[in-house]
Amino acid sequence: MAAAQAPAFTEALIFLGAAVVAVPLFRWLRLGSALGYLAAGLAIGPFGLDLFQDTAMVRRLAELGVVLFLFIIGLELNLSRLWAMRHDILVLGTSQLVVCGLLGMLYPLLVVGRSWQAALVAGLGLALSSTSLVLQLLEERGEVQTPHGRKVFAILLLQDLAIVPLLALVALLAPGGGEGREPAWFAALKIACALGVVIVAGRFLLSPLFRILASSRAREVMTAAALLVVLAAASAMTFAGLSPALGALLAGLLLAESTYRHELKADIEPFRGLFLGLFFMSVGMTVDPGVVARAWLVLLGAVASLFVIKIVSIYGLMRAMRNSHETSVRTALLLPQAGEFGFVLYSAALAAGVIPQEMATRLVALVILTMALTPPLLALAPRLLRRRPGREREETFEGARGGVLLIGFGRFGQIVSQLLVLEGIDVTAIDIDVEMIEAAERFGFKVYYSDGTRLEVLRAAGAERAYIICVCVEKKETANHIVDAVRATFPLARLYVRSYDRIHTLELLERGVDFEVRETYESAISFGRAALEGLELPPEHVTELEVEMRRRDRERLALQQQGTLESGREGVYTRLVPRPEPLTSPRRKGVVLHRPDASGTEAGPTPPSPRDGEHEP
Repeated sequence: MAAAQAPAFTEALIFLGAAVVAVPLFRWLRLGSALGYLAAGLAIGPFGLDLFQDTAMVRRLAELGVVLFLFIIGLELNLSRLWAMRHDILVLGTSQLVVCGLLGMLYPLLVVGRSWQAALVAGLGLALSSTSLVLQLLEERGEVQTPHGRKVFAILLLQDLAIVPLLALVALLAPGGGEGREPAWFAALKIACALGVVIVAGRFLLSPLFRILASSRAREVMTAAALLVVLAAASAMTFAGLSPALGALLAGLLLAESTYRHELKADIEPFRGLFLGLFFMSVGMTVDPGVVARAWLVLLGAVASLFVIKIVSIYGLMRAMRNSHETSVRTALLLPQAGEFGFVLYSAALAAGVIPQEMATRLVALVILTMALTPPLLALAPRLLRRRPGREREETFEGARGGVLLIGFGRFGQIVSQLLVLEGIDVTAIDIDVEMIEAAERFGFKVYYSDGTRLEVLRAAGAERAYIICVCVEKKETANHIVDAVRATFPLARLYVRSYDRIHTLELLERGVDFEVRETYESAISFGRAALEGLELPPEHVTELEVEMRRRDRERLALQQQGTLESGREGVYTRLVPRPEPLTSPRRKGVVLHRPDASGTEAGPTPPSPRDGEHEP
């Protein structure tokens, strides 16, 4: 038995050893971990040290990494966010695919001399970018929630959905027009059934299932159930002829509102990282240096043409849709490569006889080369994003030794800083608004110009040694991104966060912040207290009302954390209790408005009945 298991252990050791050596080296060279995995696969593959022969088996196993990755992406989304992104997904994503696909077919059609059918399939396949590579780059750089990160995700999502009609197009372009294949109505029926099963199961079965499993307190069972959900959704989509990654994404979307979302993400995350690395290594194992050497001139021209076409096209489309220069440049530089779904499309085209074997081999090599060259290409971004003279600032964070790191020096952050400085506490403040920073400097306050969403900025600003990190930015998406980055990288720091509204407060509580306050909550309470005092109510009673309101608000938040936003609605004052006459200019003081007790009777003196239609908040 031990002898039979030895080869499996040997292969695992080779994979892990190659990854442990290559990935840290490439990250140290600032080339990204994805390129390290590709290089490791090339080194141990059949065209390198030839330590593996069955690369197809490795790739089938490695595809699980892409599936798990899309599932986690789905967990981070929800239907309302997708609806908000509908314009970018449908308009920007579709425009990018059509424009880049049609321009991409010109090189094989005019330069290489292929048929228009083969050129069209090649161009559309090259228009698809690498979801796994780009999202991993965004995640490593902490840019998933940035403006360009959201644009990139919208384009990638449309591309993933487009693989279905593209495969149908390959069937139509095949010799014989797809004769002998299943009827279109039957394929549509299978797709509808698969989507229906996944949606119904995710909507009505998954939450009760995980509730039962959670009550068993068996962590390994929850992990097994999470993997089961992902694989079942992927298998359903594969049965319908769709991408398995689409099924995983849909399952994640359906669980995005679940109370077990964070538990599922924590269970899946280790598997996702390992299998996604295995996927990139399996891609690297398929690189044939001989093919690249024999066709190096054609491939070099194809790589250069593809990069120019996609960068210029995406930048032009972004600017045409009124995006900023910086967002447009960063989006274009993240999406010039071809992607892993090109392997699926070219395999189907080869099997259908649309493209010859030699062309398919070169296209696969082209996909891998563009994926490998994307991380170094991103180094051009800073050179293309130089700001106008006089608006550019270089910060070195010299002298930044504050025990409190304050991110966001707007109206809210300025007031917070005044209390801290009044006590003599050293504060390191950072913001990205140049005009505001210059205004603060005129008053003698030092604010560092930097983007607080970037991990390297937080490290340089002293987040590792800060006792408290105050997140005072205005946008809740930015605040959530900073909170996630700090929680993952600087777990010992205490997080005090400015909340946008009640929904944001619940999101922050789920993320485990140490303190949060809604930006209008305290000011509104102070305003209401002043209004009560203006009605000449006794100060001690006003204090009682304030305490009661705060208590009810805390109880509602606790209920909403366990349920939904509608939970605890009985704690909201919607019908007003009676109040004494007259409303204006009361002459006597000390009139206390008592709430009814549990029996429905007044606990104290009964005030006069109100006039019809008059109530008190």
